[in-house]
Amino acid sequence: MNDALPTPPALSQAATAEMARKPSAARLRKIDLILGSAERHFALLGFEGAPLEQIAQDAGFSRHNLLYYYPSKEALYQAVLASVIDDWLGHMTGLSKDGDPAQQIRQYIREKFEFARTRPYGSQLFTKEMIAGAPFAASAVRERIAPLLAANVAAFAHWAEQGLIAPVNFQHLMFSIWAITQGYVDQQTQFALLQNKAALDAGDFAQAEALLVQMLSATLKIELPD
Repeated sequence: MNDALPTPPALSQAATAEMARKPSAARLRKIDLILGSAERHFALLGFEGAPLEQIAQDAGFSRHNLLYYYPSKEALYQAVLASVIDDWLGHMTGLSKDGDPAQQIRQYIREKFEFARTRPYGSQLFTKEMIAGAPFAASAVRERIAPLLAANVAAFAHWAEQGLIAPVNFQHLMFSIWAITQGYVDQQTQFALLQNKAALDAGDFAQAEALLVQMLSATLKIELPD
């Protein structure tokens, strides 16, 4: 089924004119409602499984009204994915070669857990996208995530050359940090069941963060702050 509805020329012109103006607060609120509902449904059901009708209903819109803001399911998914990647990169702190490594590494861990804890559906959606082979996000991974990763790896390498941390494979160190921080969201149902709990709580995330700090302190031979 084609998820886009035919749009009358007059409506299309009105939409174009509205988009050219600075979005109003009311419009931004509507967009937030749509994106929030879509993020939840795409995270739980994937791109193919999430129905536009349900996304619209949960956001308080009709399917037709939703398509006024996003003309197709793909456009909506790409908007949600872009929002998630923007936020993910915002928590992927750029490390400075000239800064204090202990403070920066500790802040990096804190930011990664914060993103996972506060935006679980975004983390799950991103993981589903990667499992599917990154059909929509491949260019963003190559063009936006890869350069920041390379810069952060270079900062670790610089600190190692200065004798401030122990040398390891820093690219895989970063992958391990991502896997652990995101895993506490993507695998949270399993982790909760194994503890006979309905869901993970703030204490679980705090303990996981403290353990990761201890692990990196031992691996890099540097004392990281609590």
